[in-house]
Amino acid sequence: AFYMGTLTENEEKMRLQGYVRVTNNSGEDYENAQVRLIVGQVHLIDQIAALARRQYPYDRPGEGPIYYSEGRGMFLKEAKALITDAESYTPPYSGTTPQIIKEGLSEYFLYTIEGTETIENGWSKRLISFDKEDVNVVNLYKYEEERYGSSVIRFLSFKNDEKHNLGETPIPGGMLKVYRNVDKDGHLSYTGQSDFKYIPVNEEVELNLGSVANVVVEPKLMDFRTENYRFDSPGNIIGWDEVRTYQIEIRNTRDIPIKVEIKRNFPTQFWQVTGNDDYEEYDSDTIKFTIEMQPESKQTLTYTLRTFHGTREDDVPK
Repeated sequence: AFYMGTLTENEEKMRLQGYVRVTNNSGEDYENAQVRLIVGQVHLIDQIAALARRQYPYDRPGEGPIYYSEGRGMFLKEAKALITDAESYTPPYSGTTPQIIKEGLSEYFLYTIEGTETIENGWSKRLISFDKEDVNVVNLYKYEEERYGSSVIRFLSFKNDEKHNLGETPIPGGMLKVYRNVDKDGHLSYTGQSDFKYIPVNEEVELNLGSVANVVVEPKLMDFRTENYRFDSPGNIIGWDEVRTYQIEIRNTRDIPIKVEIKRNFPTQFWQVTGNDDYEEYDSDTIKFTIEMQPESKQTLTYTLRTFHGTREDDVPK
C-alpha cells in the first residue's frame, strides 16, 4: 500500500489518502475482473475462496461475518449458499472513479473494488482505498544524542480512531509520503516519508520522517569538576562526585510553533539534577525536557548534573 499525507499550513491536520497497487504476475491476462483484497491473516485456503465469492456489498447491507465454530462442514455449506446468491447478483457501477468497499470479517477485512478492472500479465494498477480530510496529527521534534547523533528527528503521529477522523477499518502497512500546503494556491513542499506496519483500529502510530535542518539543538559542556572524595584506610579513593554543567541552545527557524523533546542520558543510575526543575524523569538514567517554541525563536536551558561514584552511591539524595 502507498499513502500520501498533505499537512495544512499550521501542520495541525492532514489529508490522508491511501492507495493499493494490484500487480498481475499470474501468467494470464485478466479482463473485466472483480478485484478483492484481504487485510489480515486467513489460515485456510477454502476460507479465501469463500471470501472471494461473497456477494457484492454495493448499495446494500454487507453479509455478516462468517463464524467457523461449528466446523468445516457448516462453513462449506454457508460458502456454497453465498456462491449461489452471488451468481444471480450484478453490482451497480457508478461509472466514476472506482471506490473500495470495506467489510468487517472477524479479525480481518475484505476490500472490494467497485466495478471491474482489466489487468494484463506483468502490469500493475494503483487504486485509491480511502481519502480522509482533517486527520488530527501531532508533530514532534526529538533530540537524543546517543540514538540520533547530533541531528534533530521529526516525528508525525496520529491514531486510527473516530476522534482523528479514521477508525473505520485497520490501515494496511505501507509507505507514507508527507507534504505540506505552503500557500492558498495548493503548492506543496516535501516534508518526509516513513514506512509503517499494519495499524489496527484504535491504535496510534508514530512515524519517523527523518532528520531536519530547520530545528537545531546544541548542547555544550560549560563546566566540569570532581569533589566529595572518599578514601579507604590505605588512602585509596573509593568514592567521589562528578559535577557537570550543561547549556543547551534550541533554535527554531521555522515559520510555525513547534514542540521539541530533548532526552539526556547519564552514565549511571546514581545522579542528581539541579539548577532546572523543568524536566521529567524518563527512566532510571534518562531525563526529558519538552520545549514549546514560537516561530523563528531561540531558547537556552541549563542544568547541573551530579553523578555519584563508588561509595558515594549510598549518599544519593532521595
